[in-house]
Amino acid sequence: MPKLKILVSLTTNDNDYQIEQARAAEAASKKCNTDLQILYADNDAINQSTQILKAIQAAPEERPSAIVFEPVGGTALPQVARAAVAAGIGWAVLNRDANYIAELRQTGKAPVFGVTSDHVEIGRIQGRQCAALLPTGGAVLYVQGPSENSAAKERTLGMQEAKPANIHLTMLRGQWTEESAQRAVRSWLKLTTSQKATIDLIAAQDDSMAVGARKAFQELPSEIDRERWLSLPYLGCDGLPNTGQAWVRSGLLTATIFIPPNTGQAIEMLAEALQGGKTPPERALTSAVSVPTLEALRPRK
Repeated sequence: MPKLKILVSLTTNDNDYQIEQARAAEAASKKCNTDLQILYADNDAINQSTQILKAIQAAPEERPSAIVFEPVGGTALPQVARAAVAAGIGWAVLNRDANYIAELRQTGKAPVFGVTSDHVEIGRIQGRQCAALLPTGGAVLYVQGPSENSAAKERTLGMQEAKPANIHLTMLRGQWTEESAQRAVRSWLKLTTSQKATIDLIAAQDDSMAVGARKAFQELPSEIDRERWLSLPYLGCDGLPNTGQAWVRSGLLTATIFIPPNTGQAIEMLAEALQGGKTPPERALTSAVSVPTLEALRPRK
């Protein structure tokens, strides 16, 4: 049997979770003895679509056996998915519920499935973290991911569902990168409304954006203002051992949420399907947990 070729398409190489996704893909590829190619879309959905289509339309001997991809934009590239499956290429979608998966599983022979985190639950965990840290209520500066991204939407939904009514959100928009959150907070600080705002906690939908927010406050010229902002609790998501969890241990973040990378799981499922004939489930879920625990975040009585 010829060696499987797996193409992994990730959103950016400027995000700790995406970097860990690449590492997990490399480890799984080695374990499953597959050839691996990783592409980064630079947070551009058109670029991502073009990169993947180029691979699908290559000469048959150069095409990947399967494609694993984490969508940049609001859609999970339905036309590209159909082209892949029509060419007999397996298709795994990460961190997004794509409504075309059921259809393609019925019409094509290639394995098609999704592996995702429960983003609503991730938002709920962060809402509970806010409640634990602000037992009498307060105001949260909340840095979200891209507006068209379903993971960002679902995390916001979960946050709003789980946070107590006496915790109020001021929402800013980032792009899953440290630099984007730094820019968003800088812009917000220039508004007169920010000067009147009393914020008790900073929460971001990923760790890199939480650190970017901190960097914006570090730039404040007033030492008193700077120290006040930097003394607040900072919350992130992803919680990878060498970044988010390390930042919690060092005090840079107060808490994070560990979200296991899932490229490796997708590659193993594709290998089992293509080499062993095992039919993968339509949707596989990873589980997220608070770091530290919610109990550890609650004030001591």
